[in-house]
Amino acid sequence: MFISPMLLHKSEEAFNDDNYISELKLDGIRLIYSNIDGPKLYTRHNNDVTRKFPELLDLPIPKGTILDGELIMTDDQGHPDFEKVMDRFSVSNSTKIELLSNADPVQFCTFDILYHEDEPVMKLPLWERKEILDSLFENTDRISKTVWFEGKGVELFNIVKEKGLEGIVLKDADSPYHANKRSHSWLKVINYQYTDVFITGMKKKEFGWLLGVEDHGRIKHMGVMEFVAPEARKEVYRKSRTLAVDENKDFIYFRPELKCKVKFRNYTKAGLLRIPSFIEFQY
Repeated sequence: MFISPMLLHKSEEAFNDDNYISELKLDGIRLIYSNIDGPKLYTRHNNDVTRKFPELLDLPIPKGTILDGELIMTDDQGHPDFEKVMDRFSVSNSTKIELLSNADPVQFCTFDILYHEDEPVMKLPLWERKEILDSLFENTDRISKTVWFEGKGVELFNIVKEKGLEGIVLKDADSPYHANKRSHSWLKVINYQYTDVFITGMKKKEFGWLLGVEDHGRIKHMGVMEFVAPEARKEVYRKSRTLAVDENKDFIYFRPELKCKVKFRNYTKAGLLRIPSFIEFQY
């Protein structure tokens, strides 16, 4: 049984409010774990991925339960590793899935309960759902409950910045669970990084700027940016003819003259900017 998950709005800053709970924002894949007529695993877009993760099919989750949470894998420091879990998610060969489920299993970190004993509990306030969830099972290496705090959003976000983690989530402790809605009762605060880059080109078929930085006298490719305000898009398009130096069927390449400031989640293992978005031009 699939339930479309409740989504979050963004907050630019963390805050302390005892009417809110704060918890880590785990960098993984959103997962609905349904154990109504046997365990079923769904992505937020209602894709059944049960067969991809056989190591999660014997978890100590009572029948009649539906949980919301995050599917994660960790790096050598114990931090969530988004690329690692996405690599695992992309595996489709059944033999390889079985091998990986034993050699390098995923972990399901749950932060909410939607059904309990075959009854919906989404109308209950969050703090009450948390109490039900906390009493449901003991943590194991395959399933755990997200640690949460009353208030302390600023303190938790400072730890996130110190450790280089993705961010935090702040949730109204009295909020019901709004399935299939983006609610201001749940707020995410992302630990963005910032840098200056050259705009080194643009896509031809759909929007996207190529980004680069100077590295030992050459321009190093840093990825493609798609999140750009319309005014900035127009500015670069107006200058594209004078900046262009080469092109192929997919891209127009620019001289590295036009610089901008961007924010991004983190560097990928290939050294690219993950989900860069435009802030301002650097003239």
